[in-house]
Amino acid sequence: MNPSQTPAWKDLSQLAEAWKTRHLREVFDKDPQRAQRYVADACGIQLDYSKHRVDADTLKALFALAEQTGVAERRAAMFAGEKINNTENRAVLHVALRNRSNTPIQVDGADVMPEVNAVLDRMFAFADKLRCGLWLGRTGKAITDVVNIGIGGSDLGPLMVCEALKPYGQDDLRMHFVSNVDGAQIQQVLKKVNPETTLFIIASKTFTTIETLTNAHSARAWFLASGAAEADIAKHFVAVSTNGAAVSKFGISTDNMFGFWDWVGGRYSLWSAIGLPIILSLGPDNFRALLEGAHEMDQHFLTAPAEKNLPLLMGLIGVWYGNFLGSPSTVIAPYNQNLHRLPAYLQQLDMESNGKGVRREGEKVEYGTGPIIWGEPGINGQHAYFQLLHQGTHLIPLDFILALDQPGIDPKHHAILIASCFAQAAALMRGKTPDEVRAEFAKAGVAADKAEPLVPHKTFSGNRPSSMLLLDKLDPKHVGALIALYEHKVFVQGAVWGINSYDQWGVELGKQLATGIETALKGGGGELNYDASTQRLIALVRSRQQF
Repeated sequence: MNPSQTPAWKDLSQLAEAWKTRHLREVFDKDPQRAQRYVADACGIQLDYSKHRVDADTLKALFALAEQTGVAERRAAMFAGEKINNTENRAVLHVALRNRSNTPIQVDGADVMPEVNAVLDRMFAFADKLRCGLWLGRTGKAITDVVNIGIGGSDLGPLMVCEALKPYGQDDLRMHFVSNVDGAQIQQVLKKVNPETTLFIIASKTFTTIETLTNAHSARAWFLASGAAEADIAKHFVAVSTNGAAVSKFGISTDNMFGFWDWVGGRYSLWSAIGLPIILSLGPDNFRALLEGAHEMDQHFLTAPAEKNLPLLMGLIGVWYGNFLGSPSTVIAPYNQNLHRLPAYLQQLDMESNGKGVRREGEKVEYGTGPIIWGEPGINGQHAYFQLLHQGTHLIPLDFILALDQPGIDPKHHAILIASCFAQAAALMRGKTPDEVRAEFAKAGVAADKAEPLVPHKTFSGNRPSSMLLLDKLDPKHVGALIALYEHKVFVQGAVWGINSYDQWGVELGKQLATGIETALKGGGGELNYDASTQRLIALVRSRQQF
């Protein structure tokens, strides 16, 4: 159903008008129990959403919107293996990859779990062999460095998790990631590693992705130039792919090819064979814990009542801001340095999923869809983009993310970190009134005539909303739950908007044009098919550089 035609949508539009004259500071003053009421816990994660512009009436209308747009029915269809990715006629079953209960999940009449478990077992066996020093390179030495070559979901997910859980990694096994086709990145990585002790993972479902294959062939050439023979490639290269013929042609044994399925979307694939770098870095036991945390969140999403359902609450609150309060942007502000790649990962997860302008049936939407997701670690952000959040002209909700227990961290550092996180959320919500600024000047002994010109500059409007996500611990299980939480938050919003969150046709046009432009740059013609600006740029490059 078109969400904008539902009764709940109309109710929410009216409720939004009332919030134009409310301030969160006053809302808290009038409702001392608000902080206890607008909190939900699941899977070792606490969501405090009391600093949002919501109340009981708002939530009631948002839950009604979810009901009227069929969120629960679509959720059931996804978990049942129905082909909810209608443009590609595919199921969407990243939940099967972490189905630790091993409950049968059917696709086209067949249970997918035996194959899922078989691939996991193969990856675990491979990881145990490599981590124990039994997988030897061409000169008989153990592997010390792993280079993952992929892009998009084949890079961001594994990279983010390996960084987030570095304390759980194996000290004598260094992880590197290459995604950019700019030759500078792979050159910098290759300078750090020894060809005798390096394993390359080539991650490409089709084994045709131009960026990944370009980097893979550069790595292959570098390896052979070190004195290795073609037969040695099988000892130093493995593949995550479904294209056995292309993998074999590259020189990789299909015995060392780990596959996955068309119902695994790239940005949802870290739970699959794409997660091989995670398994190598953290070990099978920690990867199992990652899966377990995600599975627990899956079950919470399936069974928890609306008022306690973390993904549902986060998704609907996002719809509230994007469609009714005029805020198309959301900041991800983790307060743990190891989560520094989480904003980039969530940016792809959300914007590639819900950056759609047509509904599932093909009609153009007449309401906003996917939010703009951005951010950096919050501590650094306080000295950068937070200025805009505090005093800028845009309404931008934030997700503060903080792990209360972070192994090995000095308590003095951690106390400052926690205090900074809580203080920013409070400051954004409360603000500072002109009278409070004047009182501060008076207390400091500043004369009124000198203070008054500065009052507007030191006033903060406040009423800036945020969520506080507190993890009990920054460990594999909680990180797994956190990622699954955001996956399902994206699902909820896509279901409300009636869009297909699981295709990505928007990435294709640029790829198509790039192939022709590359031919033109090499002098093969074709530039006349492009606009005048592109033709000029091609000519400029050809006048300066020969390929």
